[in-house]
Amino acid sequence: MLDLECLRLIWWVLFGVLFIGFAVTDGFDLGIAALLPFVAKNDLERRVVLNTIGPVWEGNQVWIILAAGAIFAAWPLVYAVAFSGLYFVILLLLLTMGISRPVSFKYRSKLKNPVWRFCWDAAVFIGGLVPALIFGLLVGNVLQGLPFRYDEQIRLSYEGGFWALFNPFACWCALTSLFMLIMHGGIYLALKTEALLANRALRFSKGAAILFMLFFAGGGLWAAYAIVGYEVTSVLSPEGYSNPLHKEVVKRLGAWLLNYSRYPFTLAAPVLGFLGAAAAMLSVQGKALKTAFLCSALSLFGVISTVGVSMFPFIIPSSLDPASSLLVWDASSTQLTLFLMLIAALIFVPLIVLYTAWVYYVLRDKVTAKEIKENI
Repeated sequence: MLDLECLRLIWWVLFGVLFIGFAVTDGFDLGIAALLPFVAKNDLERRVVLNTIGPVWEGNQVWIILAAGAIFAAWPLVYAVAFSGLYFVILLLLLTMGISRPVSFKYRSKLKNPVWRFCWDAAVFIGGLVPALIFGLLVGNVLQGLPFRYDEQIRLSYEGGFWALFNPFACWCALTSLFMLIMHGGIYLALKTEALLANRALRFSKGAAILFMLFFAGGGLWAAYAIVGYEVTSVLSPEGYSNPLHKEVVKRLGAWLLNYSRYPFTLAAPVLGFLGAAAAMLSVQGKALKTAFLCSALSLFGVISTVGVSMFPFIIPSSLDPASSLLVWDASSTQLTLFLMLIAALIFVPLIVLYTAWVYYVLRDKVTAKEIKENI
C-alpha cells in the first residue's frame, strides 16, 4: 500500500484533474448557454444551438459529480466547510445548473408557443450564466480565505454571510470565469455549426478571450500584491493525523507567489493559461477550429492549475482563524480509505474517459438547420 503522504498528494492531483475535466467538457456547455440569446436570432437558430449541447451535457456533468464525491470521501473536512458554509451559493448552483437547465432542455420543444419557448430559453441562458459566475466567485473567496474555525473538539463554526461572498475580488474572479467559458463555448459552437451562427460564435469567443486574458492578468496581480495570502510557518508531517489545529499559519501579502519561487517549473501553469487563449485566437483566425478548441482547453487547464499551484498545500484557508486552515496534509481521510478510492478511480475514471471520447466521436458531425427542419 502507498504511504499516506503519497496518497494525499495523488488525491490532491486527482481533485484538480476532476475539476479540469469538468471545466473542459461542461465548461463549453455553460459558455454556449450564456451565448444563446446573443448568437441565435430566431427559433430555428436557437434549436441548432441547443442541439449542439443537448446530447452531451448530462455526460459532461459527471465530472462535477465525481469531484463532489471525491471531496466527500477523500477530504471530509473540506466537504464540511464547503457544503455547509457555502450552502446557499451551492444551492443556487444546483437550482440553475442542475435543475432549471436540464428541465429547460426537456420541456422547451413540448409546445410551439413562442412565449413558452422564450421562457425555457431564458432558463437555459440563466443556467449557463449563473454557474459560470458562481465557480469564479467561489475561487475568489477561497483565495481570500473563508470565515470558519474549529474548536478544540474539532467542531466547525462558519461565521460568514451570504452577501459577503460578493466582494470585489471575488466578483472579478467571477467575470474572469465567465469570459473564459464563453471563449471556450464559442469555439465549440463554431465547430458544431455553420455559416452565420459559427461566425457570430467566433466573434463573441474572440472578444471573450481578450477580456479573459486581461482579467486573468489583473486578477493575478491583485491576488499577488493586494490580497493577503497564507503561509504555514510550523513544521508539518505529511503523514500526520488529519487534525487542522496542529500547525501555525500566518497571513502575508504575496504568500500566493511563494511556490513559484520555490518551484520555478510551476510558472508553466499561468503561462499556459495565457498562451492557450492566445493560441486559440490565432487558430480561429486561421480557421483551424479543432486546434483552437484544444488550445482553449489547455488554457482552462493552465488557469485551474494556477489556482492549485498558488495555494498548495492549502485547500481552504481560514480568514477567521488561520490555524484552522485545511491543508493537503491535515484534512484527508485515512490511508486505507484513500487507497481503496484510488483503486476505484483507476478503474472507473479511464472508463468514463473512453466512453466520453466515444460519444464525442459518434456525435462529431455538425448540427445544421436543414437537419433540424427534416426532423421536426
